[in-house]
Amino acid sequence: MNDLTSAGKLAQSVRDEVGEAEWQVRLDLAACYRLMAAYDMTEMVANHISARVPGRHDQFLINPYGMLYEEMTASSMVRIDLDGKVLFSATDYGVNRAGWVIHSAIHRARPDVDAIIHTHTLAGMAVSAMACGLLPIAQSSMRFPEIAYHDYEGVAVREDEQQRLVASLGSLEAMILRNHGLLTVASSIPECFNHMYRLERACQLQVTAMSCNTELQMPSSESVESSRAHYRNARRFGLLEWPALLRKLDRMDSSWRN
Repeated sequence: MNDLTSAGKLAQSVRDEVGEAEWQVRLDLAACYRLMAAYDMTEMVANHISARVPGRHDQFLINPYGMLYEEMTASSMVRIDLDGKVLFSATDYGVNRAGWVIHSAIHRARPDVDAIIHTHTLAGMAVSAMACGLLPIAQSSMRFPEIAYHDYEGVAVREDEQQRLVASLGSLEAMILRNHGLLTVASSIPECFNHMYRLERACQLQVTAMSCNTELQMPSSESVESSRAHYRNARRFGLLEWPALLRKLDRMDSSWRN
């Protein structure tokens, strides 16, 4: 049996096991992992993206710890509960503890959140170490009317940090984890990816501008607030772009659908 046939049989087996609604979420989640790799927002097997299982407040899907983002498929996602118990997995890999600590805390506290992305990109980590935080130096930065900050407490493997992490995030859609990285949340995977893509671009912009060793032209407070008001009332970012991004993935490699 060749690899394509084997992958197809596994995908059908998992699809039959989990049902159509969960399979569709798995497809979007696998696509999100592949897109993160395509846009260079990965750190080997580290970091995590999760999505709530449809109809279940207490269960979510997350990556098997040990696979690269570019390897992720719909059938490879691990279903766990909020206590970290593995409920279904088609691989021999486990789940990263930091991934469970961060994602379970937010999924438990925020019923409006169905997707979470956490990254350790160079630009994101650089801005996370800047005392000034994210500066409104261009529209890309003003895309987030408000952004949360959470102080570094060490590697996120302690359960006692969960309450403080959730408190720092509040009801916002994006957070900078000081001396650590970036985090975005949303009610869907397409929106969550869009949040992270835009936040990453804003961080790249800031690092680039500040590295030029010249005084920055700051916009007026009135124009900043006007832009932020526009973004508060704008469409749900990410939904329009998602089908085009899936087409991009299929042109590159459609194995994420397995």
